[in-house]
Amino acid sequence: MATRKIVEINEELCDGCGQCVLSCAEGAIEVIDGKARIVKDSYCDGLGACLGECPQGALTIIEREAEEFDPEAVEEYLKEKEQRQKAAESPMPCGCPSSQIQMFEASCKQADEPARHTGGRSALSHWPVQIRLVPAKAPFLRGAHLLVAADCAPVAYPNFHRDFVEGRVVLLGCPKFDDAREYVEKFAEIFRIANVQSVTVLDMEVPCCSALPAIVQKGMEASAKSIPMEEVTVSVRGEVLKRRQSAA
Repeated sequence: MATRKIVEINEELCDGCGQCVLSCAEGAIEVIDGKARIVKDSYCDGLGACLGECPQGALTIIEREAEEFDPEAVEEYLKEKEQRQKAAESPMPCGCPSSQIQMFEASCKQADEPARHTGGRSALSHWPVQIRLVPAKAPFLRGAHLLVAADCAPVAYPNFHRDFVEGRVVLLGCPKFDDAREYVEKFAEIFRIANVQSVTVLDMEVPCCSALPAIVQKGMEASAKSIPMEEVTVSVRGEVLKRRQSAA
């Protein structure tokens, strides 16, 4: 133990949005029980790269007694997280339907055509849909118009299939409860190899959802690709509150 600089998180100010998780290259911060927390003192280098990413100003640098920063432990920790991610994506020996790739007839419509879905059938063109379960090399990702949607959005928005799903490849996830860094790496790999044509990010008005477009954007930056992206924010009552375009 030694007195050194380290990040401190004010839990009263933290709203669990997860923006700081993305900016910590050492993986020292995770959202746990709805709050950002330091996983282990020895993973935090105390440089404060995360400070400017917090919209609530919940992060500060203080001096206190803490374990010394251990870059070797950080490297091992990040490797373990990567292995867990790969294990989660690997098909189960029993051939569980949750990870079996399927493509459906609904994929014929293009995302830039007028919406014609009137209900009575699903507009989903593929399976699986969870970000963690979709392999970057999945055939339905090639040349796709992606819809990256927060888990809650399909429940809140009544015309989800009609207005967003038809003509797009859907990826669902939750930036609050899943690993944001794994998401960034997954999107970076998808963007590098899949020749994605456009991305629509459908998130909710709640603070924890605000990390989703940032995750996709960071994945795009890591892939060195420039892809047209639109963020659509929905209220908890199912109203579209905001649409924001990003230049390609």
